Amino acid sequence: MHTILSHHWLLFCAAWYGINGILHDLFVIRQHKTGYDKNLMRLLMDGHILVLSGVLMLMSWLMIEQGVHWGYAIGAIVALFMIIYCIMIFPFLKSIGTLVISIITLIICALSLNF
Repeated sequence: MHTILSHHWLLFCAAWYGINGILHDLFVIRQHKTGYDKNLMRLLMDGHILVLSGVLMLMSWLMIEQGVHWGYAIGAIVALFMIIYCIMIFPFLKSIGTLVISIITLIICALSLNF
């Protein structure tokens, strides 16, 4: 039986990152009034960071499903860097949901690592 704090949390985290990254980019493009410029590029990078993190978290989950426990290490690294990223952008964007999900994912991955 799977608990709420199982490795399937990584799949939820991957979906959260990926969907939020795509939505972020769509809203940025929709609201951007000028042409292609540095400001648009900077804003789009935020969404791309989320999408990339989601893909990496999905790969981690797939590795764990295949019995490759290094998936936990990759998941922990991605979650840790997302926590740092959320802290860096906190003055501009209070990403509480992403921060909490990343912390929970980091805890699950750290507790599941077998050194």
